Amino acid sequence: MRKLAIWAASFSAGSFLMRFLLPETWTLPAAWCALGLGFAALLLRGPARLRAVIACSALAASLGYGWAFDLLVRAPAEALAERTADVRLILCEYPRRTAYGAQAAARIEGLRGARAVYYGDESLLELAPGCAVTDRVRLRNAAEFETGESSFLSRRVFLLAYSAGAPRYETEGASSPQWWPARAGRAVQEKLRALYPEPAAGFLTALLTGDKTALDETAATDLSEAGIYHIMAVSGLHCSFLAMLIVTLAGKRRRRAAACAAIPALIFYALLTGAQPSVVRACVMLTMVLAAPALGRENDPPTALSFALMLILLHDPYAAASVSLQLSFGAVAGMLWLTPRMDRFLRGGRERGRVFRFVSASVSATCGALVFTLPLTAYYFNFLVLVSPVSNLLCLWAVSGAFAAGLLSVLLGFVWMPLAAVCAFVPRGLTAYILTAAHLLARIPYHALYYTNPLLKYWLAYFYVLFGTAYACRSGGRRKYAVAAALAAVSLAAAVGLGRGLYSAPLDIVAVDVGQGAAAILASQGRFAVVDCGSSGLGAGAGGETADHLLSMGCRELDELVLTHYDYDHISGAAELMDRLWVKRLLMPDCQDDAGLRQWAEEEAAAHGTAVELVTQTRTGPLGGGILTVYPSTADGGDNDSGLAVLCSAGTFDLLITGDMSRRAERAFLAAYPLPDIEVLAVGHHGSRGSTGEELLDALRPEVGVVSVGRNRYGHPAEETLRRLTAAGAAVCRTDLQGDIHITVK
Repeated sequence: MRKLAIWAASFSAGSFLMRFLLPETWTLPAAWCALGLGFAALLLRGPARLRAVIACSALAASLGYGWAFDLLVRAPAEALAERTADVRLILCEYPRRTAYGAQAAARIEGLRGARAVYYGDESLLELAPGCAVTDRVRLRNAAEFETGESSFLSRRVFLLAYSAGAPRYETEGASSPQWWPARAGRAVQEKLRALYPEPAAGFLTALLTGDKTALDETAATDLSEAGIYHIMAVSGLHCSFLAMLIVTLAGKRRRRAAACAAIPALIFYALLTGAQPSVVRACVMLTMVLAAPALGRENDPPTALSFALMLILLHDPYAAASVSLQLSFGAVAGMLWLTPRMDRFLRGGRERGRVFRFVSASVSATCGALVFTLPLTAYYFNFLVLVSPVSNLLCLWAVSGAFAAGLLSVLLGFVWMPLAAVCAFVPRGLTAYILTAAHLLARIPYHALYYTNPLLKYWLAYFYVLFGTAYACRSGGRRKYAVAAALAAVSLAAAVGLGRGLYSAPLDIVAVDVGQGAAAILASQGRFAVVDCGSSGLGAGAGGETADHLLSMGCRELDELVLTHYDYDHISGAAELMDRLWVKRLLMPDCQDDAGLRQWAEEEAAAHGTAVELVTQTRTGPLGGGILTVYPSTADGGDNDSGLAVLCSAGTFDLLITGDMSRRAERAFLAAYPLPDIEVLAVGHHGSRGSTGEELLDALRPEVGVVSVGRNRYGHPAEETLRRLTAAGAAVCRTDLQGDIHITVK
């Protein structure tokens, strides 16, 4: 089966080359070059000739397939971008609620193989997969909104369709057999909600079906901080249990019957859970494991892994960009390569007790899964969880039990609810244990480190060099790894300490890159405040990004969180920020809002023990060595003009944040309060043309204008606003171009 492994691995390599390295215009020439190398390999002798021919031909086939996919699938879809058109869409999933209505992935009739994400109103939530929507929509190119964590292309989504008319719904197609797995998944979710209270219902729904939308936000934060959020991705753990259950019921003597029963069950389960890369990978690998003995073939895990990857990339070459796929395959590859070696290393060739073997196997599996995924989590999620081995040791056995008992309770629920309710006590207890353990582990000081400390990225590279060198050295035995571990620990402590020293000035200001939103950190002599914390950008987590920075700066308690107004892109991350740190006071304007976000913020503050203060008059207080002044609204109007303004001063330095004030509100603000010359101005409304007017710039004369902005469809920042800033003599800094902006006041 090794020939299949070479072909599949080479084919997959072609998809990754096309996605990350090759310009689009080079794809077809590269395919011809690979094919030419394949013919040249025929001149080689020995076993290398066959391997080279297989690898080159697979690479050529992959690149050619990717070129044809772009030509026949992606290009026709993107040709419709930037148009308004009447379309008919077939929903491919159950719609999900958004801040402004609902959304669902859908096929556009007439576009073969391509998908769009359709954004409609809340009436969309009443539909199911297979239902049709006829509507006039504004179409945008999804590639313009690609982010590391939210990759549209990896899901065959090439267009975003925004409702611009009066949609008409058709429900007849929902009964088609192709949507039965999705309907079964929804039935399982409804049964879980009937059997379990929150947060157990949300946890078990994510565990059994992979749908994390109902997972409690606090629980999600704790699981992520403890390093076990990966259990929410349906993968080998879940599929292995399902296969083992079927094989056990069939008996040892009926292996072929067990395989014939287990393989369709695995396929149906993969479809039920949304066919995410992790579950497809597990399904394919287990199918090959089950089928190999029945077909008289030897089971070969590397072949199964590479073949699973090739199948996924055949369906969509852009799936190579999926974070889930990269983490899933990286973890399994690490476990196949490192886990057996490390387990033998820890046992030392001796017979050990059952407890030692359990601990050794757990630690080895965790380290194996991390060896290739650590750089990925650093790049995509910006943190390193130090307690991950302990978390897996304490919780994975309970996860297996919760999955088994939870699945059993659901199946019984379709037969007899009273018996299912009795069975539900076991997964409820296990769920409570897992969430409690995650919560406690996430509260341990230095349980995780965050790459907002730039020195940690260098440390990670040093870590791999250390252990790579130790592995390459033939002599030294265990001692060389002990030396590498000691050097890694000492250098890590130094990196953490030096990283904190980067924020030791009398006043540090960080405009956090949260995409299309705003979050500003103010730090002085161990006191911390945050002004706004939200983002409407796809894939952005303003609360998490802001908390990462604060924790890297040594902050464990946030003195004040100021929300200038109640727009989603200024407030959406407040709950996660309060989950991660204790926020002592929440300052908000005393005005109504249209979306109900004021009530949401007040409820979240009450749930987290945060005092709420409505600012109705000028509020001045110390912030370490600086002074923080919060001004109430001076203009009537919508949410933007009814917001707060914030002035932070330290010596002769002044920073002003005006939220989303319009130019009319800026004039009223200037008339109401005496303001000093400003060194740094947080440019209003993300650089909108309707903010940061000449009157404000002439009065304040800022030296630097900081624009907090991300990818958006509003034209922010406007060219005329940038010209006004330049004409006023202000240097312009932008988070969309420069990332996080750190200003040090000495």
